[in-house]
Amino acid sequence: MRKVICALAAIGLLALGGLASPAVAAEPAKPKVIRVGATQAMDSMNPFLAVRLVSSSIHRWMYGFLTVPDPKTLQPSPDLAESWTTSPDGLTWTFKIRAAKWSDGQPITADDAAWTFTKMMTDDGAKTANGPAVENFASVTAAGQDLTIKLKAPQASMLDNPVPIMPKHVWEKVGDISKYEADDFPAVTSGPYIAVEQKKDQYVKLKANPNYWRGPAKIDELQVIFYDNPAAAVVGLKKGDIDLIGRLAPPDFEALKGDPNIVQWNTQGRRSSYLQVNLGATTSDNKPIGDGHPALKDQRVRQALHYAIDKQKLVDEVQNGLAVPADGSIVPPMYKDFFWSATGDQKVTHDVAKANKILDDAGYKKGADGIRTMPDGSRKLQFRFSIHTDTPIEDKLAEYLTGWFKEIGIVLTTKRLDSSKFTEETGTTALFDLAISGWSVNPDPEEVLATHLCSRRPTASGQGGGTESFYCDPQYEALYRQQQKELDRPKRAEIIKQMEQRLYTDAPVIALYYPNDLEGYRKDRIAKVTPIPEDKGMLYGGSGYWPFYTLEAVSKDGDAADDGSNTGLYVGLGAAVIVLVGAGLFLARRRQGVADDRE
Repeated sequence: MRKVICALAAIGLLALGGLASPAVAAEPAKPKVIRVGATQAMDSMNPFLAVRLVSSSIHRWMYGFLTVPDPKTLQPSPDLAESWTTSPDGLTWTFKIRAAKWSDGQPITADDAAWTFTKMMTDDGAKTANGPAVENFASVTAAGQDLTIKLKAPQASMLDNPVPIMPKHVWEKVGDISKYEADDFPAVTSGPYIAVEQKKDQYVKLKANPNYWRGPAKIDELQVIFYDNPAAAVVGLKKGDIDLIGRLAPPDFEALKGDPNIVQWNTQGRRSSYLQVNLGATTSDNKPIGDGHPALKDQRVRQALHYAIDKQKLVDEVQNGLAVPADGSIVPPMYKDFFWSATGDQKVTHDVAKANKILDDAGYKKGADGIRTMPDGSRKLQFRFSIHTDTPIEDKLAEYLTGWFKEIGIVLTTKRLDSSKFTEETGTTALFDLAISGWSVNPDPEEVLATHLCSRRPTASGQGGGTESFYCDPQYEALYRQQQKELDRPKRAEIIKQMEQRLYTDAPVIALYYPNDLEGYRKDRIAKVTPIPEDKGMLYGGSGYWPFYTLEAVSKDGDAADDGSNTGLYVGLGAAVIVLVGAGLFLARRRQGVADDRE
């Protein structure tokens, strides 16, 4: 009160001319802050373990890679590796690591990259997120700024390596990598941003890295706020608690219509959505695991399920028309070189009569209750369908599948799981029959293809992994090795299409549709955002850091930026923000997957 009185007195004296006007200190510039909403929380701050899309996205904003997708072409372009050469036989690659600094001021060297890759080659826990990326590595060595990788066989995807390079001087001190949460802040990073604070399952706060080799980002702070349901996130965007949100379901995207402050972003997506089938799960040493229904080991049953599904109806009524039916490939059509679609007699169409005939011919007879049993009569065809809690679009999908499967004598019971439990049961313990799944595919599809390798199954102790459906098929395995060695891109693309065809016919997964990339942002808070690719590309959902490195904020006066308050963080907390987990739970299926995207 005394300060207020003094201030008023001074003003009064100034008005009377009794005091000289003091110099007015310039008000410090307010930090430029952008808040991003996410309806999925990080499974781990540890890049060796994290497999969810949100996790891999945040890690791309934090860490450097050997190469990154070019923002215009999506082709590999220099990142921490400023140049590279390869031997005539394709077995030796030498990368020149650029002279740059970690966020703590230490120099980045080839030894950091060598340590990162070697750790993954020698530690099962470190293979969780990106194990296949180093399976073909024979050795990795460093000499100054030169990183040399010797391969067991030529590898066409060498320049699309999805592994973030970690600072050796920090991470070599970690004991058990499979249990390390990486929650020491500020993190030591080499990318555009530094993680400085985290509230697990609620938010992550990042600040611009002043040592980033391209130069600091155009905003000072990026906050990622996790919501436990999309509806709350949409409300948050409308109220201004967050400034951008991606990966929206069609109903939530359409709820943004009519708001003059919000830009709706609807482009072709890089994601495929599919059913994951437990066709007899085993560990990497071929020991049975889980409790999947034995009927799903029969390819004919899986084919019948496929014929029972009306994909166009799912697009029209579950995705509100904002998707494309998947008639083959698990690689979305935006990647034209690698996309494959079934045609002619090979194409599976909605045909309930054919599905019933397949099951009749296979000996799965219907009982008086209309439910089929195993040929030996030992068990009814009653399957569980695992989905996430609080996901209305997955509930709607379950309703349609339940009805269609009932028409062919199969009972489907929906099993709702929180994200951490879902990850565990569908990726490690195999306590499921069918599950919703999907992958945000990178420009080179090798990582999503690798999730179907025998080696991606978890060990007996539950470490490593990164599997989809615990698939292990010699034919598929041989095709994978073949495409890996094929350096001629068109020839390699044809082999990859054969792999997709194998997945389509054997049906360890059943592709449903390719969702559009649906996002929204506030134009009164974001002045500019550059998609990737720059021509009609994606924002949050893109394969790279470019949109968030180039992001520009609008201040309240129309120029600079936000006031830097924590309103959005507090709202996120109050909104009952998400329930994921982390650490050792396998790839949560980025949904698991290699370092970059799952769900």
